[in-house]
Order: sequence, then C-alpha cells, then structure tokens
Amino acid sequence: MDDATEMSFQSSSNNNFSHDDDYANYPIPLSSLGVRNTSPSRQKVIKTKPRGFDEETVTTFTKVVHSDVHMDDHIWTLLPGDLLNEILAHLPPFIIFRLRSVCKRWNSILQDNGFLKVHSRIPSHGPCFLSFWRNSPTPQCSVYSLPLKALYRIPLSFLPEWAFWLIGSSGGLVCLSGMDGLTFKTLVCNPLTQSWRVLPSMHYNQQRQMIMVVDRVDKSFKVIALSDVYGDKTLPTEVYDSKLDKWSLHQIMPTFNLCSSKMAFCDSHLYLETLSPLGLMRCEVDTGQWKHVPAKFPRSLLDGYLVAGAKKRLFLVGRIGHYSTLQSMRIWELDHAKLVWVEICRMPPKYFRSLLRISAERFDCFGQDNLLCFTSWNQGKGLLYDVDKKVWSWIAGCVLQSCSSQVCFYEPRFDASIY
Repeated sequence: MDDATEMSFQSSSNNNFSHDDDYANYPIPLSSLGVRNTSPSRQKVIKTKPRGFDEETVTTFTKVVHSDVHMDDHIWTLLPGDLLNEILAHLPPFIIFRLRSVCKRWNSILQDNGFLKVHSRIPSHGPCFLSFWRNSPTPQCSVYSLPLKALYRIPLSFLPEWAFWLIGSSGGLVCLSGMDGLTFKTLVCNPLTQSWRVLPSMHYNQQRQMIMVVDRVDKSFKVIALSDVYGDKTLPTEVYDSKLDKWSLHQIMPTFNLCSSKMAFCDSHLYLETLSPLGLMRCEVDTGQWKHVPAKFPRSLLDGYLVAGAKKRLFLVGRIGHYSTLQSMRIWELDHAKLVWVEICRMPPKYFRSLLRISAERFDCFGQDNLLCFTSWNQGKGLLYDVDKKVWSWIAGCVLQSCSSQVCFYEPRFDASIY
C-alpha cells in the first residue's frame, strides 16, 4: 500500500460516552476510556447529557519520529520473527498501520503468512462501528473503535467508481452492491488490506435485499439474495458460496408474504420479518427451503427489527404502543423450543424520550453478538445496550447513522480473505 492510499486517523480527546452509574459494569476497561474513579456521592451529583465529539484532531499514518527516545537498532533487528509476529498480532489492527512505516520488514507484515496465522488466533479487537456514505464521486468509510475511543477514516479509492450502497459486514469483510452503468453488481472487500473482488452475476441479476455471512472456521462466506417481486416475476432466493464461486437457485418464498427489510442470520438460518401478514419466516440456507415460524409477534408492535445474537440467540427489537404518550421500546428473545417471543428488557423512559423525541421519528437497530445499537435518524446519536451486562450507554452521535450514511457493526481483521 503506497502513501497515497494509506488510512487517515481521527480521534477525540474527550470521552465519547455519557456515563450513568451502571456503566461500571460495561466490559470495556474504564481506564481505557479515560474515566476517573470518583466516590459514589460525587457520581450521584454529576449529570451529563448525550454529546458528540467536543474536540477532534486529525493525524495521518506517516512515520512517527521520537527524537528523545534512543532505539538500539542492533538489538531490535535480532528479535526472532515468530516473537515479532506474536507481539504485533496482539496490537489493535489500526495501530499496526502506524507501525508499518518503521521499516521494510514491518511494512510487508500484512503479507506475511506467519503473522496472519498468529493474528487469526487473536480474539476480536472489540466492537467497532463502520459508517459508509457518499457525499462525493468516491465513497467514504470510517470506523469507530469503542475500545480505543478513536475514529479511523478509511479511503475507498481502491474500489471501482460505481453507485455503491452498503449491504453489511461480517468477519472482517464488507459487502457492497452497486450499479456499473445499468448493470447490477455485488462486491466483497477487506477495507484493511484493500483487497476486493466482484462476485459473478446472479441468475436474476436485479437489485435485491441481501445479507452476507462469514464462516471464519471454514474460511468462506455466503451472500444471500432474498426472494423478491420484479415486475410481473417472482424472483427465487439465490445464495452465493465463495467455496464454489457461484450462485445457487433456491425456493421462491410463498407469494402471500410481503417481505420486509428486517432480517437476521442465526444458527445457519435466515430469519425474515413479513408484513402481510405480520409474521416470521425462516430459510434453511444450505437447502434454500422456506418455512413459516408460528411465533406470534407482540401486540401493538409499531415497528420491529430482527437482530442475531451470540450462541444462536435471536432478538426482536421494537417500539410498542397505541398513542405517542404511551410508546416504549422493548426487546424480546425467541424461545426456539416453544416458538414464542419472551420479553427480556424495556428501554428506560429517559433513554427512549431522548432517542426519539417525536413519536413518529424513524429509528434503526442493529447488533453484533449480544450488543444492540439504537440510532435515531434525526437526532444523530446512538444508544448501546449490552444484553449480558444489562447496561445502557450513549455513543458519540457524529460516528453513527445520519440521513446520508449507512452504519453497521464491523470486526477489523487482516486475515479475512475474499477468496
């Protein structure tokens, strides 16, 4: 990667969260967030409001010079290669880019099989948000790291100049769709390594609702294009398998169901919310067979999102209520044995009123593992909920979804392969 295409870095010198007393239970170390330990009495008095970045600084990934630190080149050049790989692989992926300018050896580390083998065994860096938008001919991408409290701008100039939109991210890969003139195409890339490729054309090459899932153990990925109605035709479900490098045709969803864009991949099944009638459909991805799931949706549900959690958990997140003054946000989990939605949490009223100040305001919800992120399109801020820790926390608004951007959870990985 040359200097012209290297990533740029943007970070905040202030906290990007508004902390409540229960934030101490959040799994991210408080020391890494720059939060001082205060007495319970002081914590009880201090009140903060959701805010974005108060101050930002911009830096680029260029050579870092420390004139006051003497490094003995002879000692460091004798460091064994396997030990060096082990040290670098444990660093946050974004920091590795800053170290590539140290020497030629470190600059080629991303192509080193020994480093990638060690890196593949390292646990995830932690929750990150990827924002994608187009405000110029070239699409823009940024990644906000919750553990590092830093915003990283990733140039996408290595991609072709198509009219892109974001499909989603999984296992370190990002899936995009776009129009190359009048031709619909699907592309998968790794933003960190800047590797990418265009997938073969579908049998019915039309714009569709799609989702991508990555199998890190099998080192493969699949892209699922849902059944859809195009003109007077009902298009079948198509599944792309990277191991076969082709699309497979599968069953057409029953025509009496009006599809929603609310879907989630959980335990080798694709779950889809239907609108007419309101219900739940499930697709066995390996066979392509659709089945109706007889799990009745909660009464008075105004809008809902399906979110896949860790360990085969499937969540339903939605706003419920008859009138604007009686609305609330709730979270349900599907009991796979009894096929019923079980309520597990309600958003506290103070968060609900701050997130959605207008009753008809549109919101979005997406998740990774057992983290749920709520965003409000007009308010420009987000709310994070940890299902396991039962902790709510605000996220800096400027890194989340706006009317002109798309956002999803993202796991930065160098070993995520597009082949």
